[in-house]
Amino acid sequence: MILLAIPFGLAIGLIVGAVGGGGAILALPVLIYVLGEPVTPASTASLIVVALAAAVGAGSLARHGQVCWRLAFTFAAPAAAASLPAALANEAVSGALLILAFVPIMLLAAAATWRRAGSDAAGEERDCPSPALGRVLVAGTTVGVLTGFFGVGGGFVIVPVLSLWLGVTFRHAVATSLVIISLTGVAALASHLVVGAGLDLSVTAALAVPTAVGALAGTVVARRLPQQALARGFAVLVAVVAVALLVDTLALGGPPTG
Repeated sequence: MILLAIPFGLAIGLIVGAVGGGGAILALPVLIYVLGEPVTPASTASLIVVALAAAVGAGSLARHGQVCWRLAFTFAAPAAAASLPAALANEAVSGALLILAFVPIMLLAAAATWRRAGSDAAGEERDCPSPALGRVLVAGTTVGVLTGFFGVGGGFVIVPVLSLWLGVTFRHAVATSLVIISLTGVAALASHLVVGAGLDLSVTAALAVPTAVGALAGTVVARRLPQQALARGFAVLVAVVAVALLVDTLALGGPPTG
């Protein structure tokens, strides 16, 4: 069973490195349905998996000057602050309800990603923008709530927010998102551990290592393939996973609880 983590981890990492996030959308179902982790420990493990992959990808892209550092830190601060109360809520909600609440957010993220891919601004190369502080704080807080509550890195929301709402070009949004994911993921992980969330270190490591390797490869892919094709492929994948989670929870008994 653990050996299955290698191909899945590589695939998740490729997506994280190529499109700036979305790893937790896949890591969480893989931990639950493939590796047999209960929902709450899986949500904690997914933070480690995705934060590590994001840090590796961010380091690679930073060498090419694609990270908007000021925006990343301004965005990450309220996100980190909002993750603790959201993590407390995570402990009080059943696994099935957690999945059902996750599905519509995934579908909205897929739609936003598709829209972003079709925007004219997606292919332009511009300097990092300076959006209004209030907009950045609202966006960061929203992502922090998602990060803490669902145990996700937030990249599937961060990239569309950066590009559609804050005016960041696609390539800068991908790189900046990876930095934000790393920062908020660490903060959310600390929040989960503070409230006593469990964690299987062997399963987490088995998925985290190949995911990090895949993320490094994903940054290379991102520089060579059309960004519109990558983004739209990712949007379709997110929608498919969301529907699969919904069907499983409502018709097939839902995620494991033990």
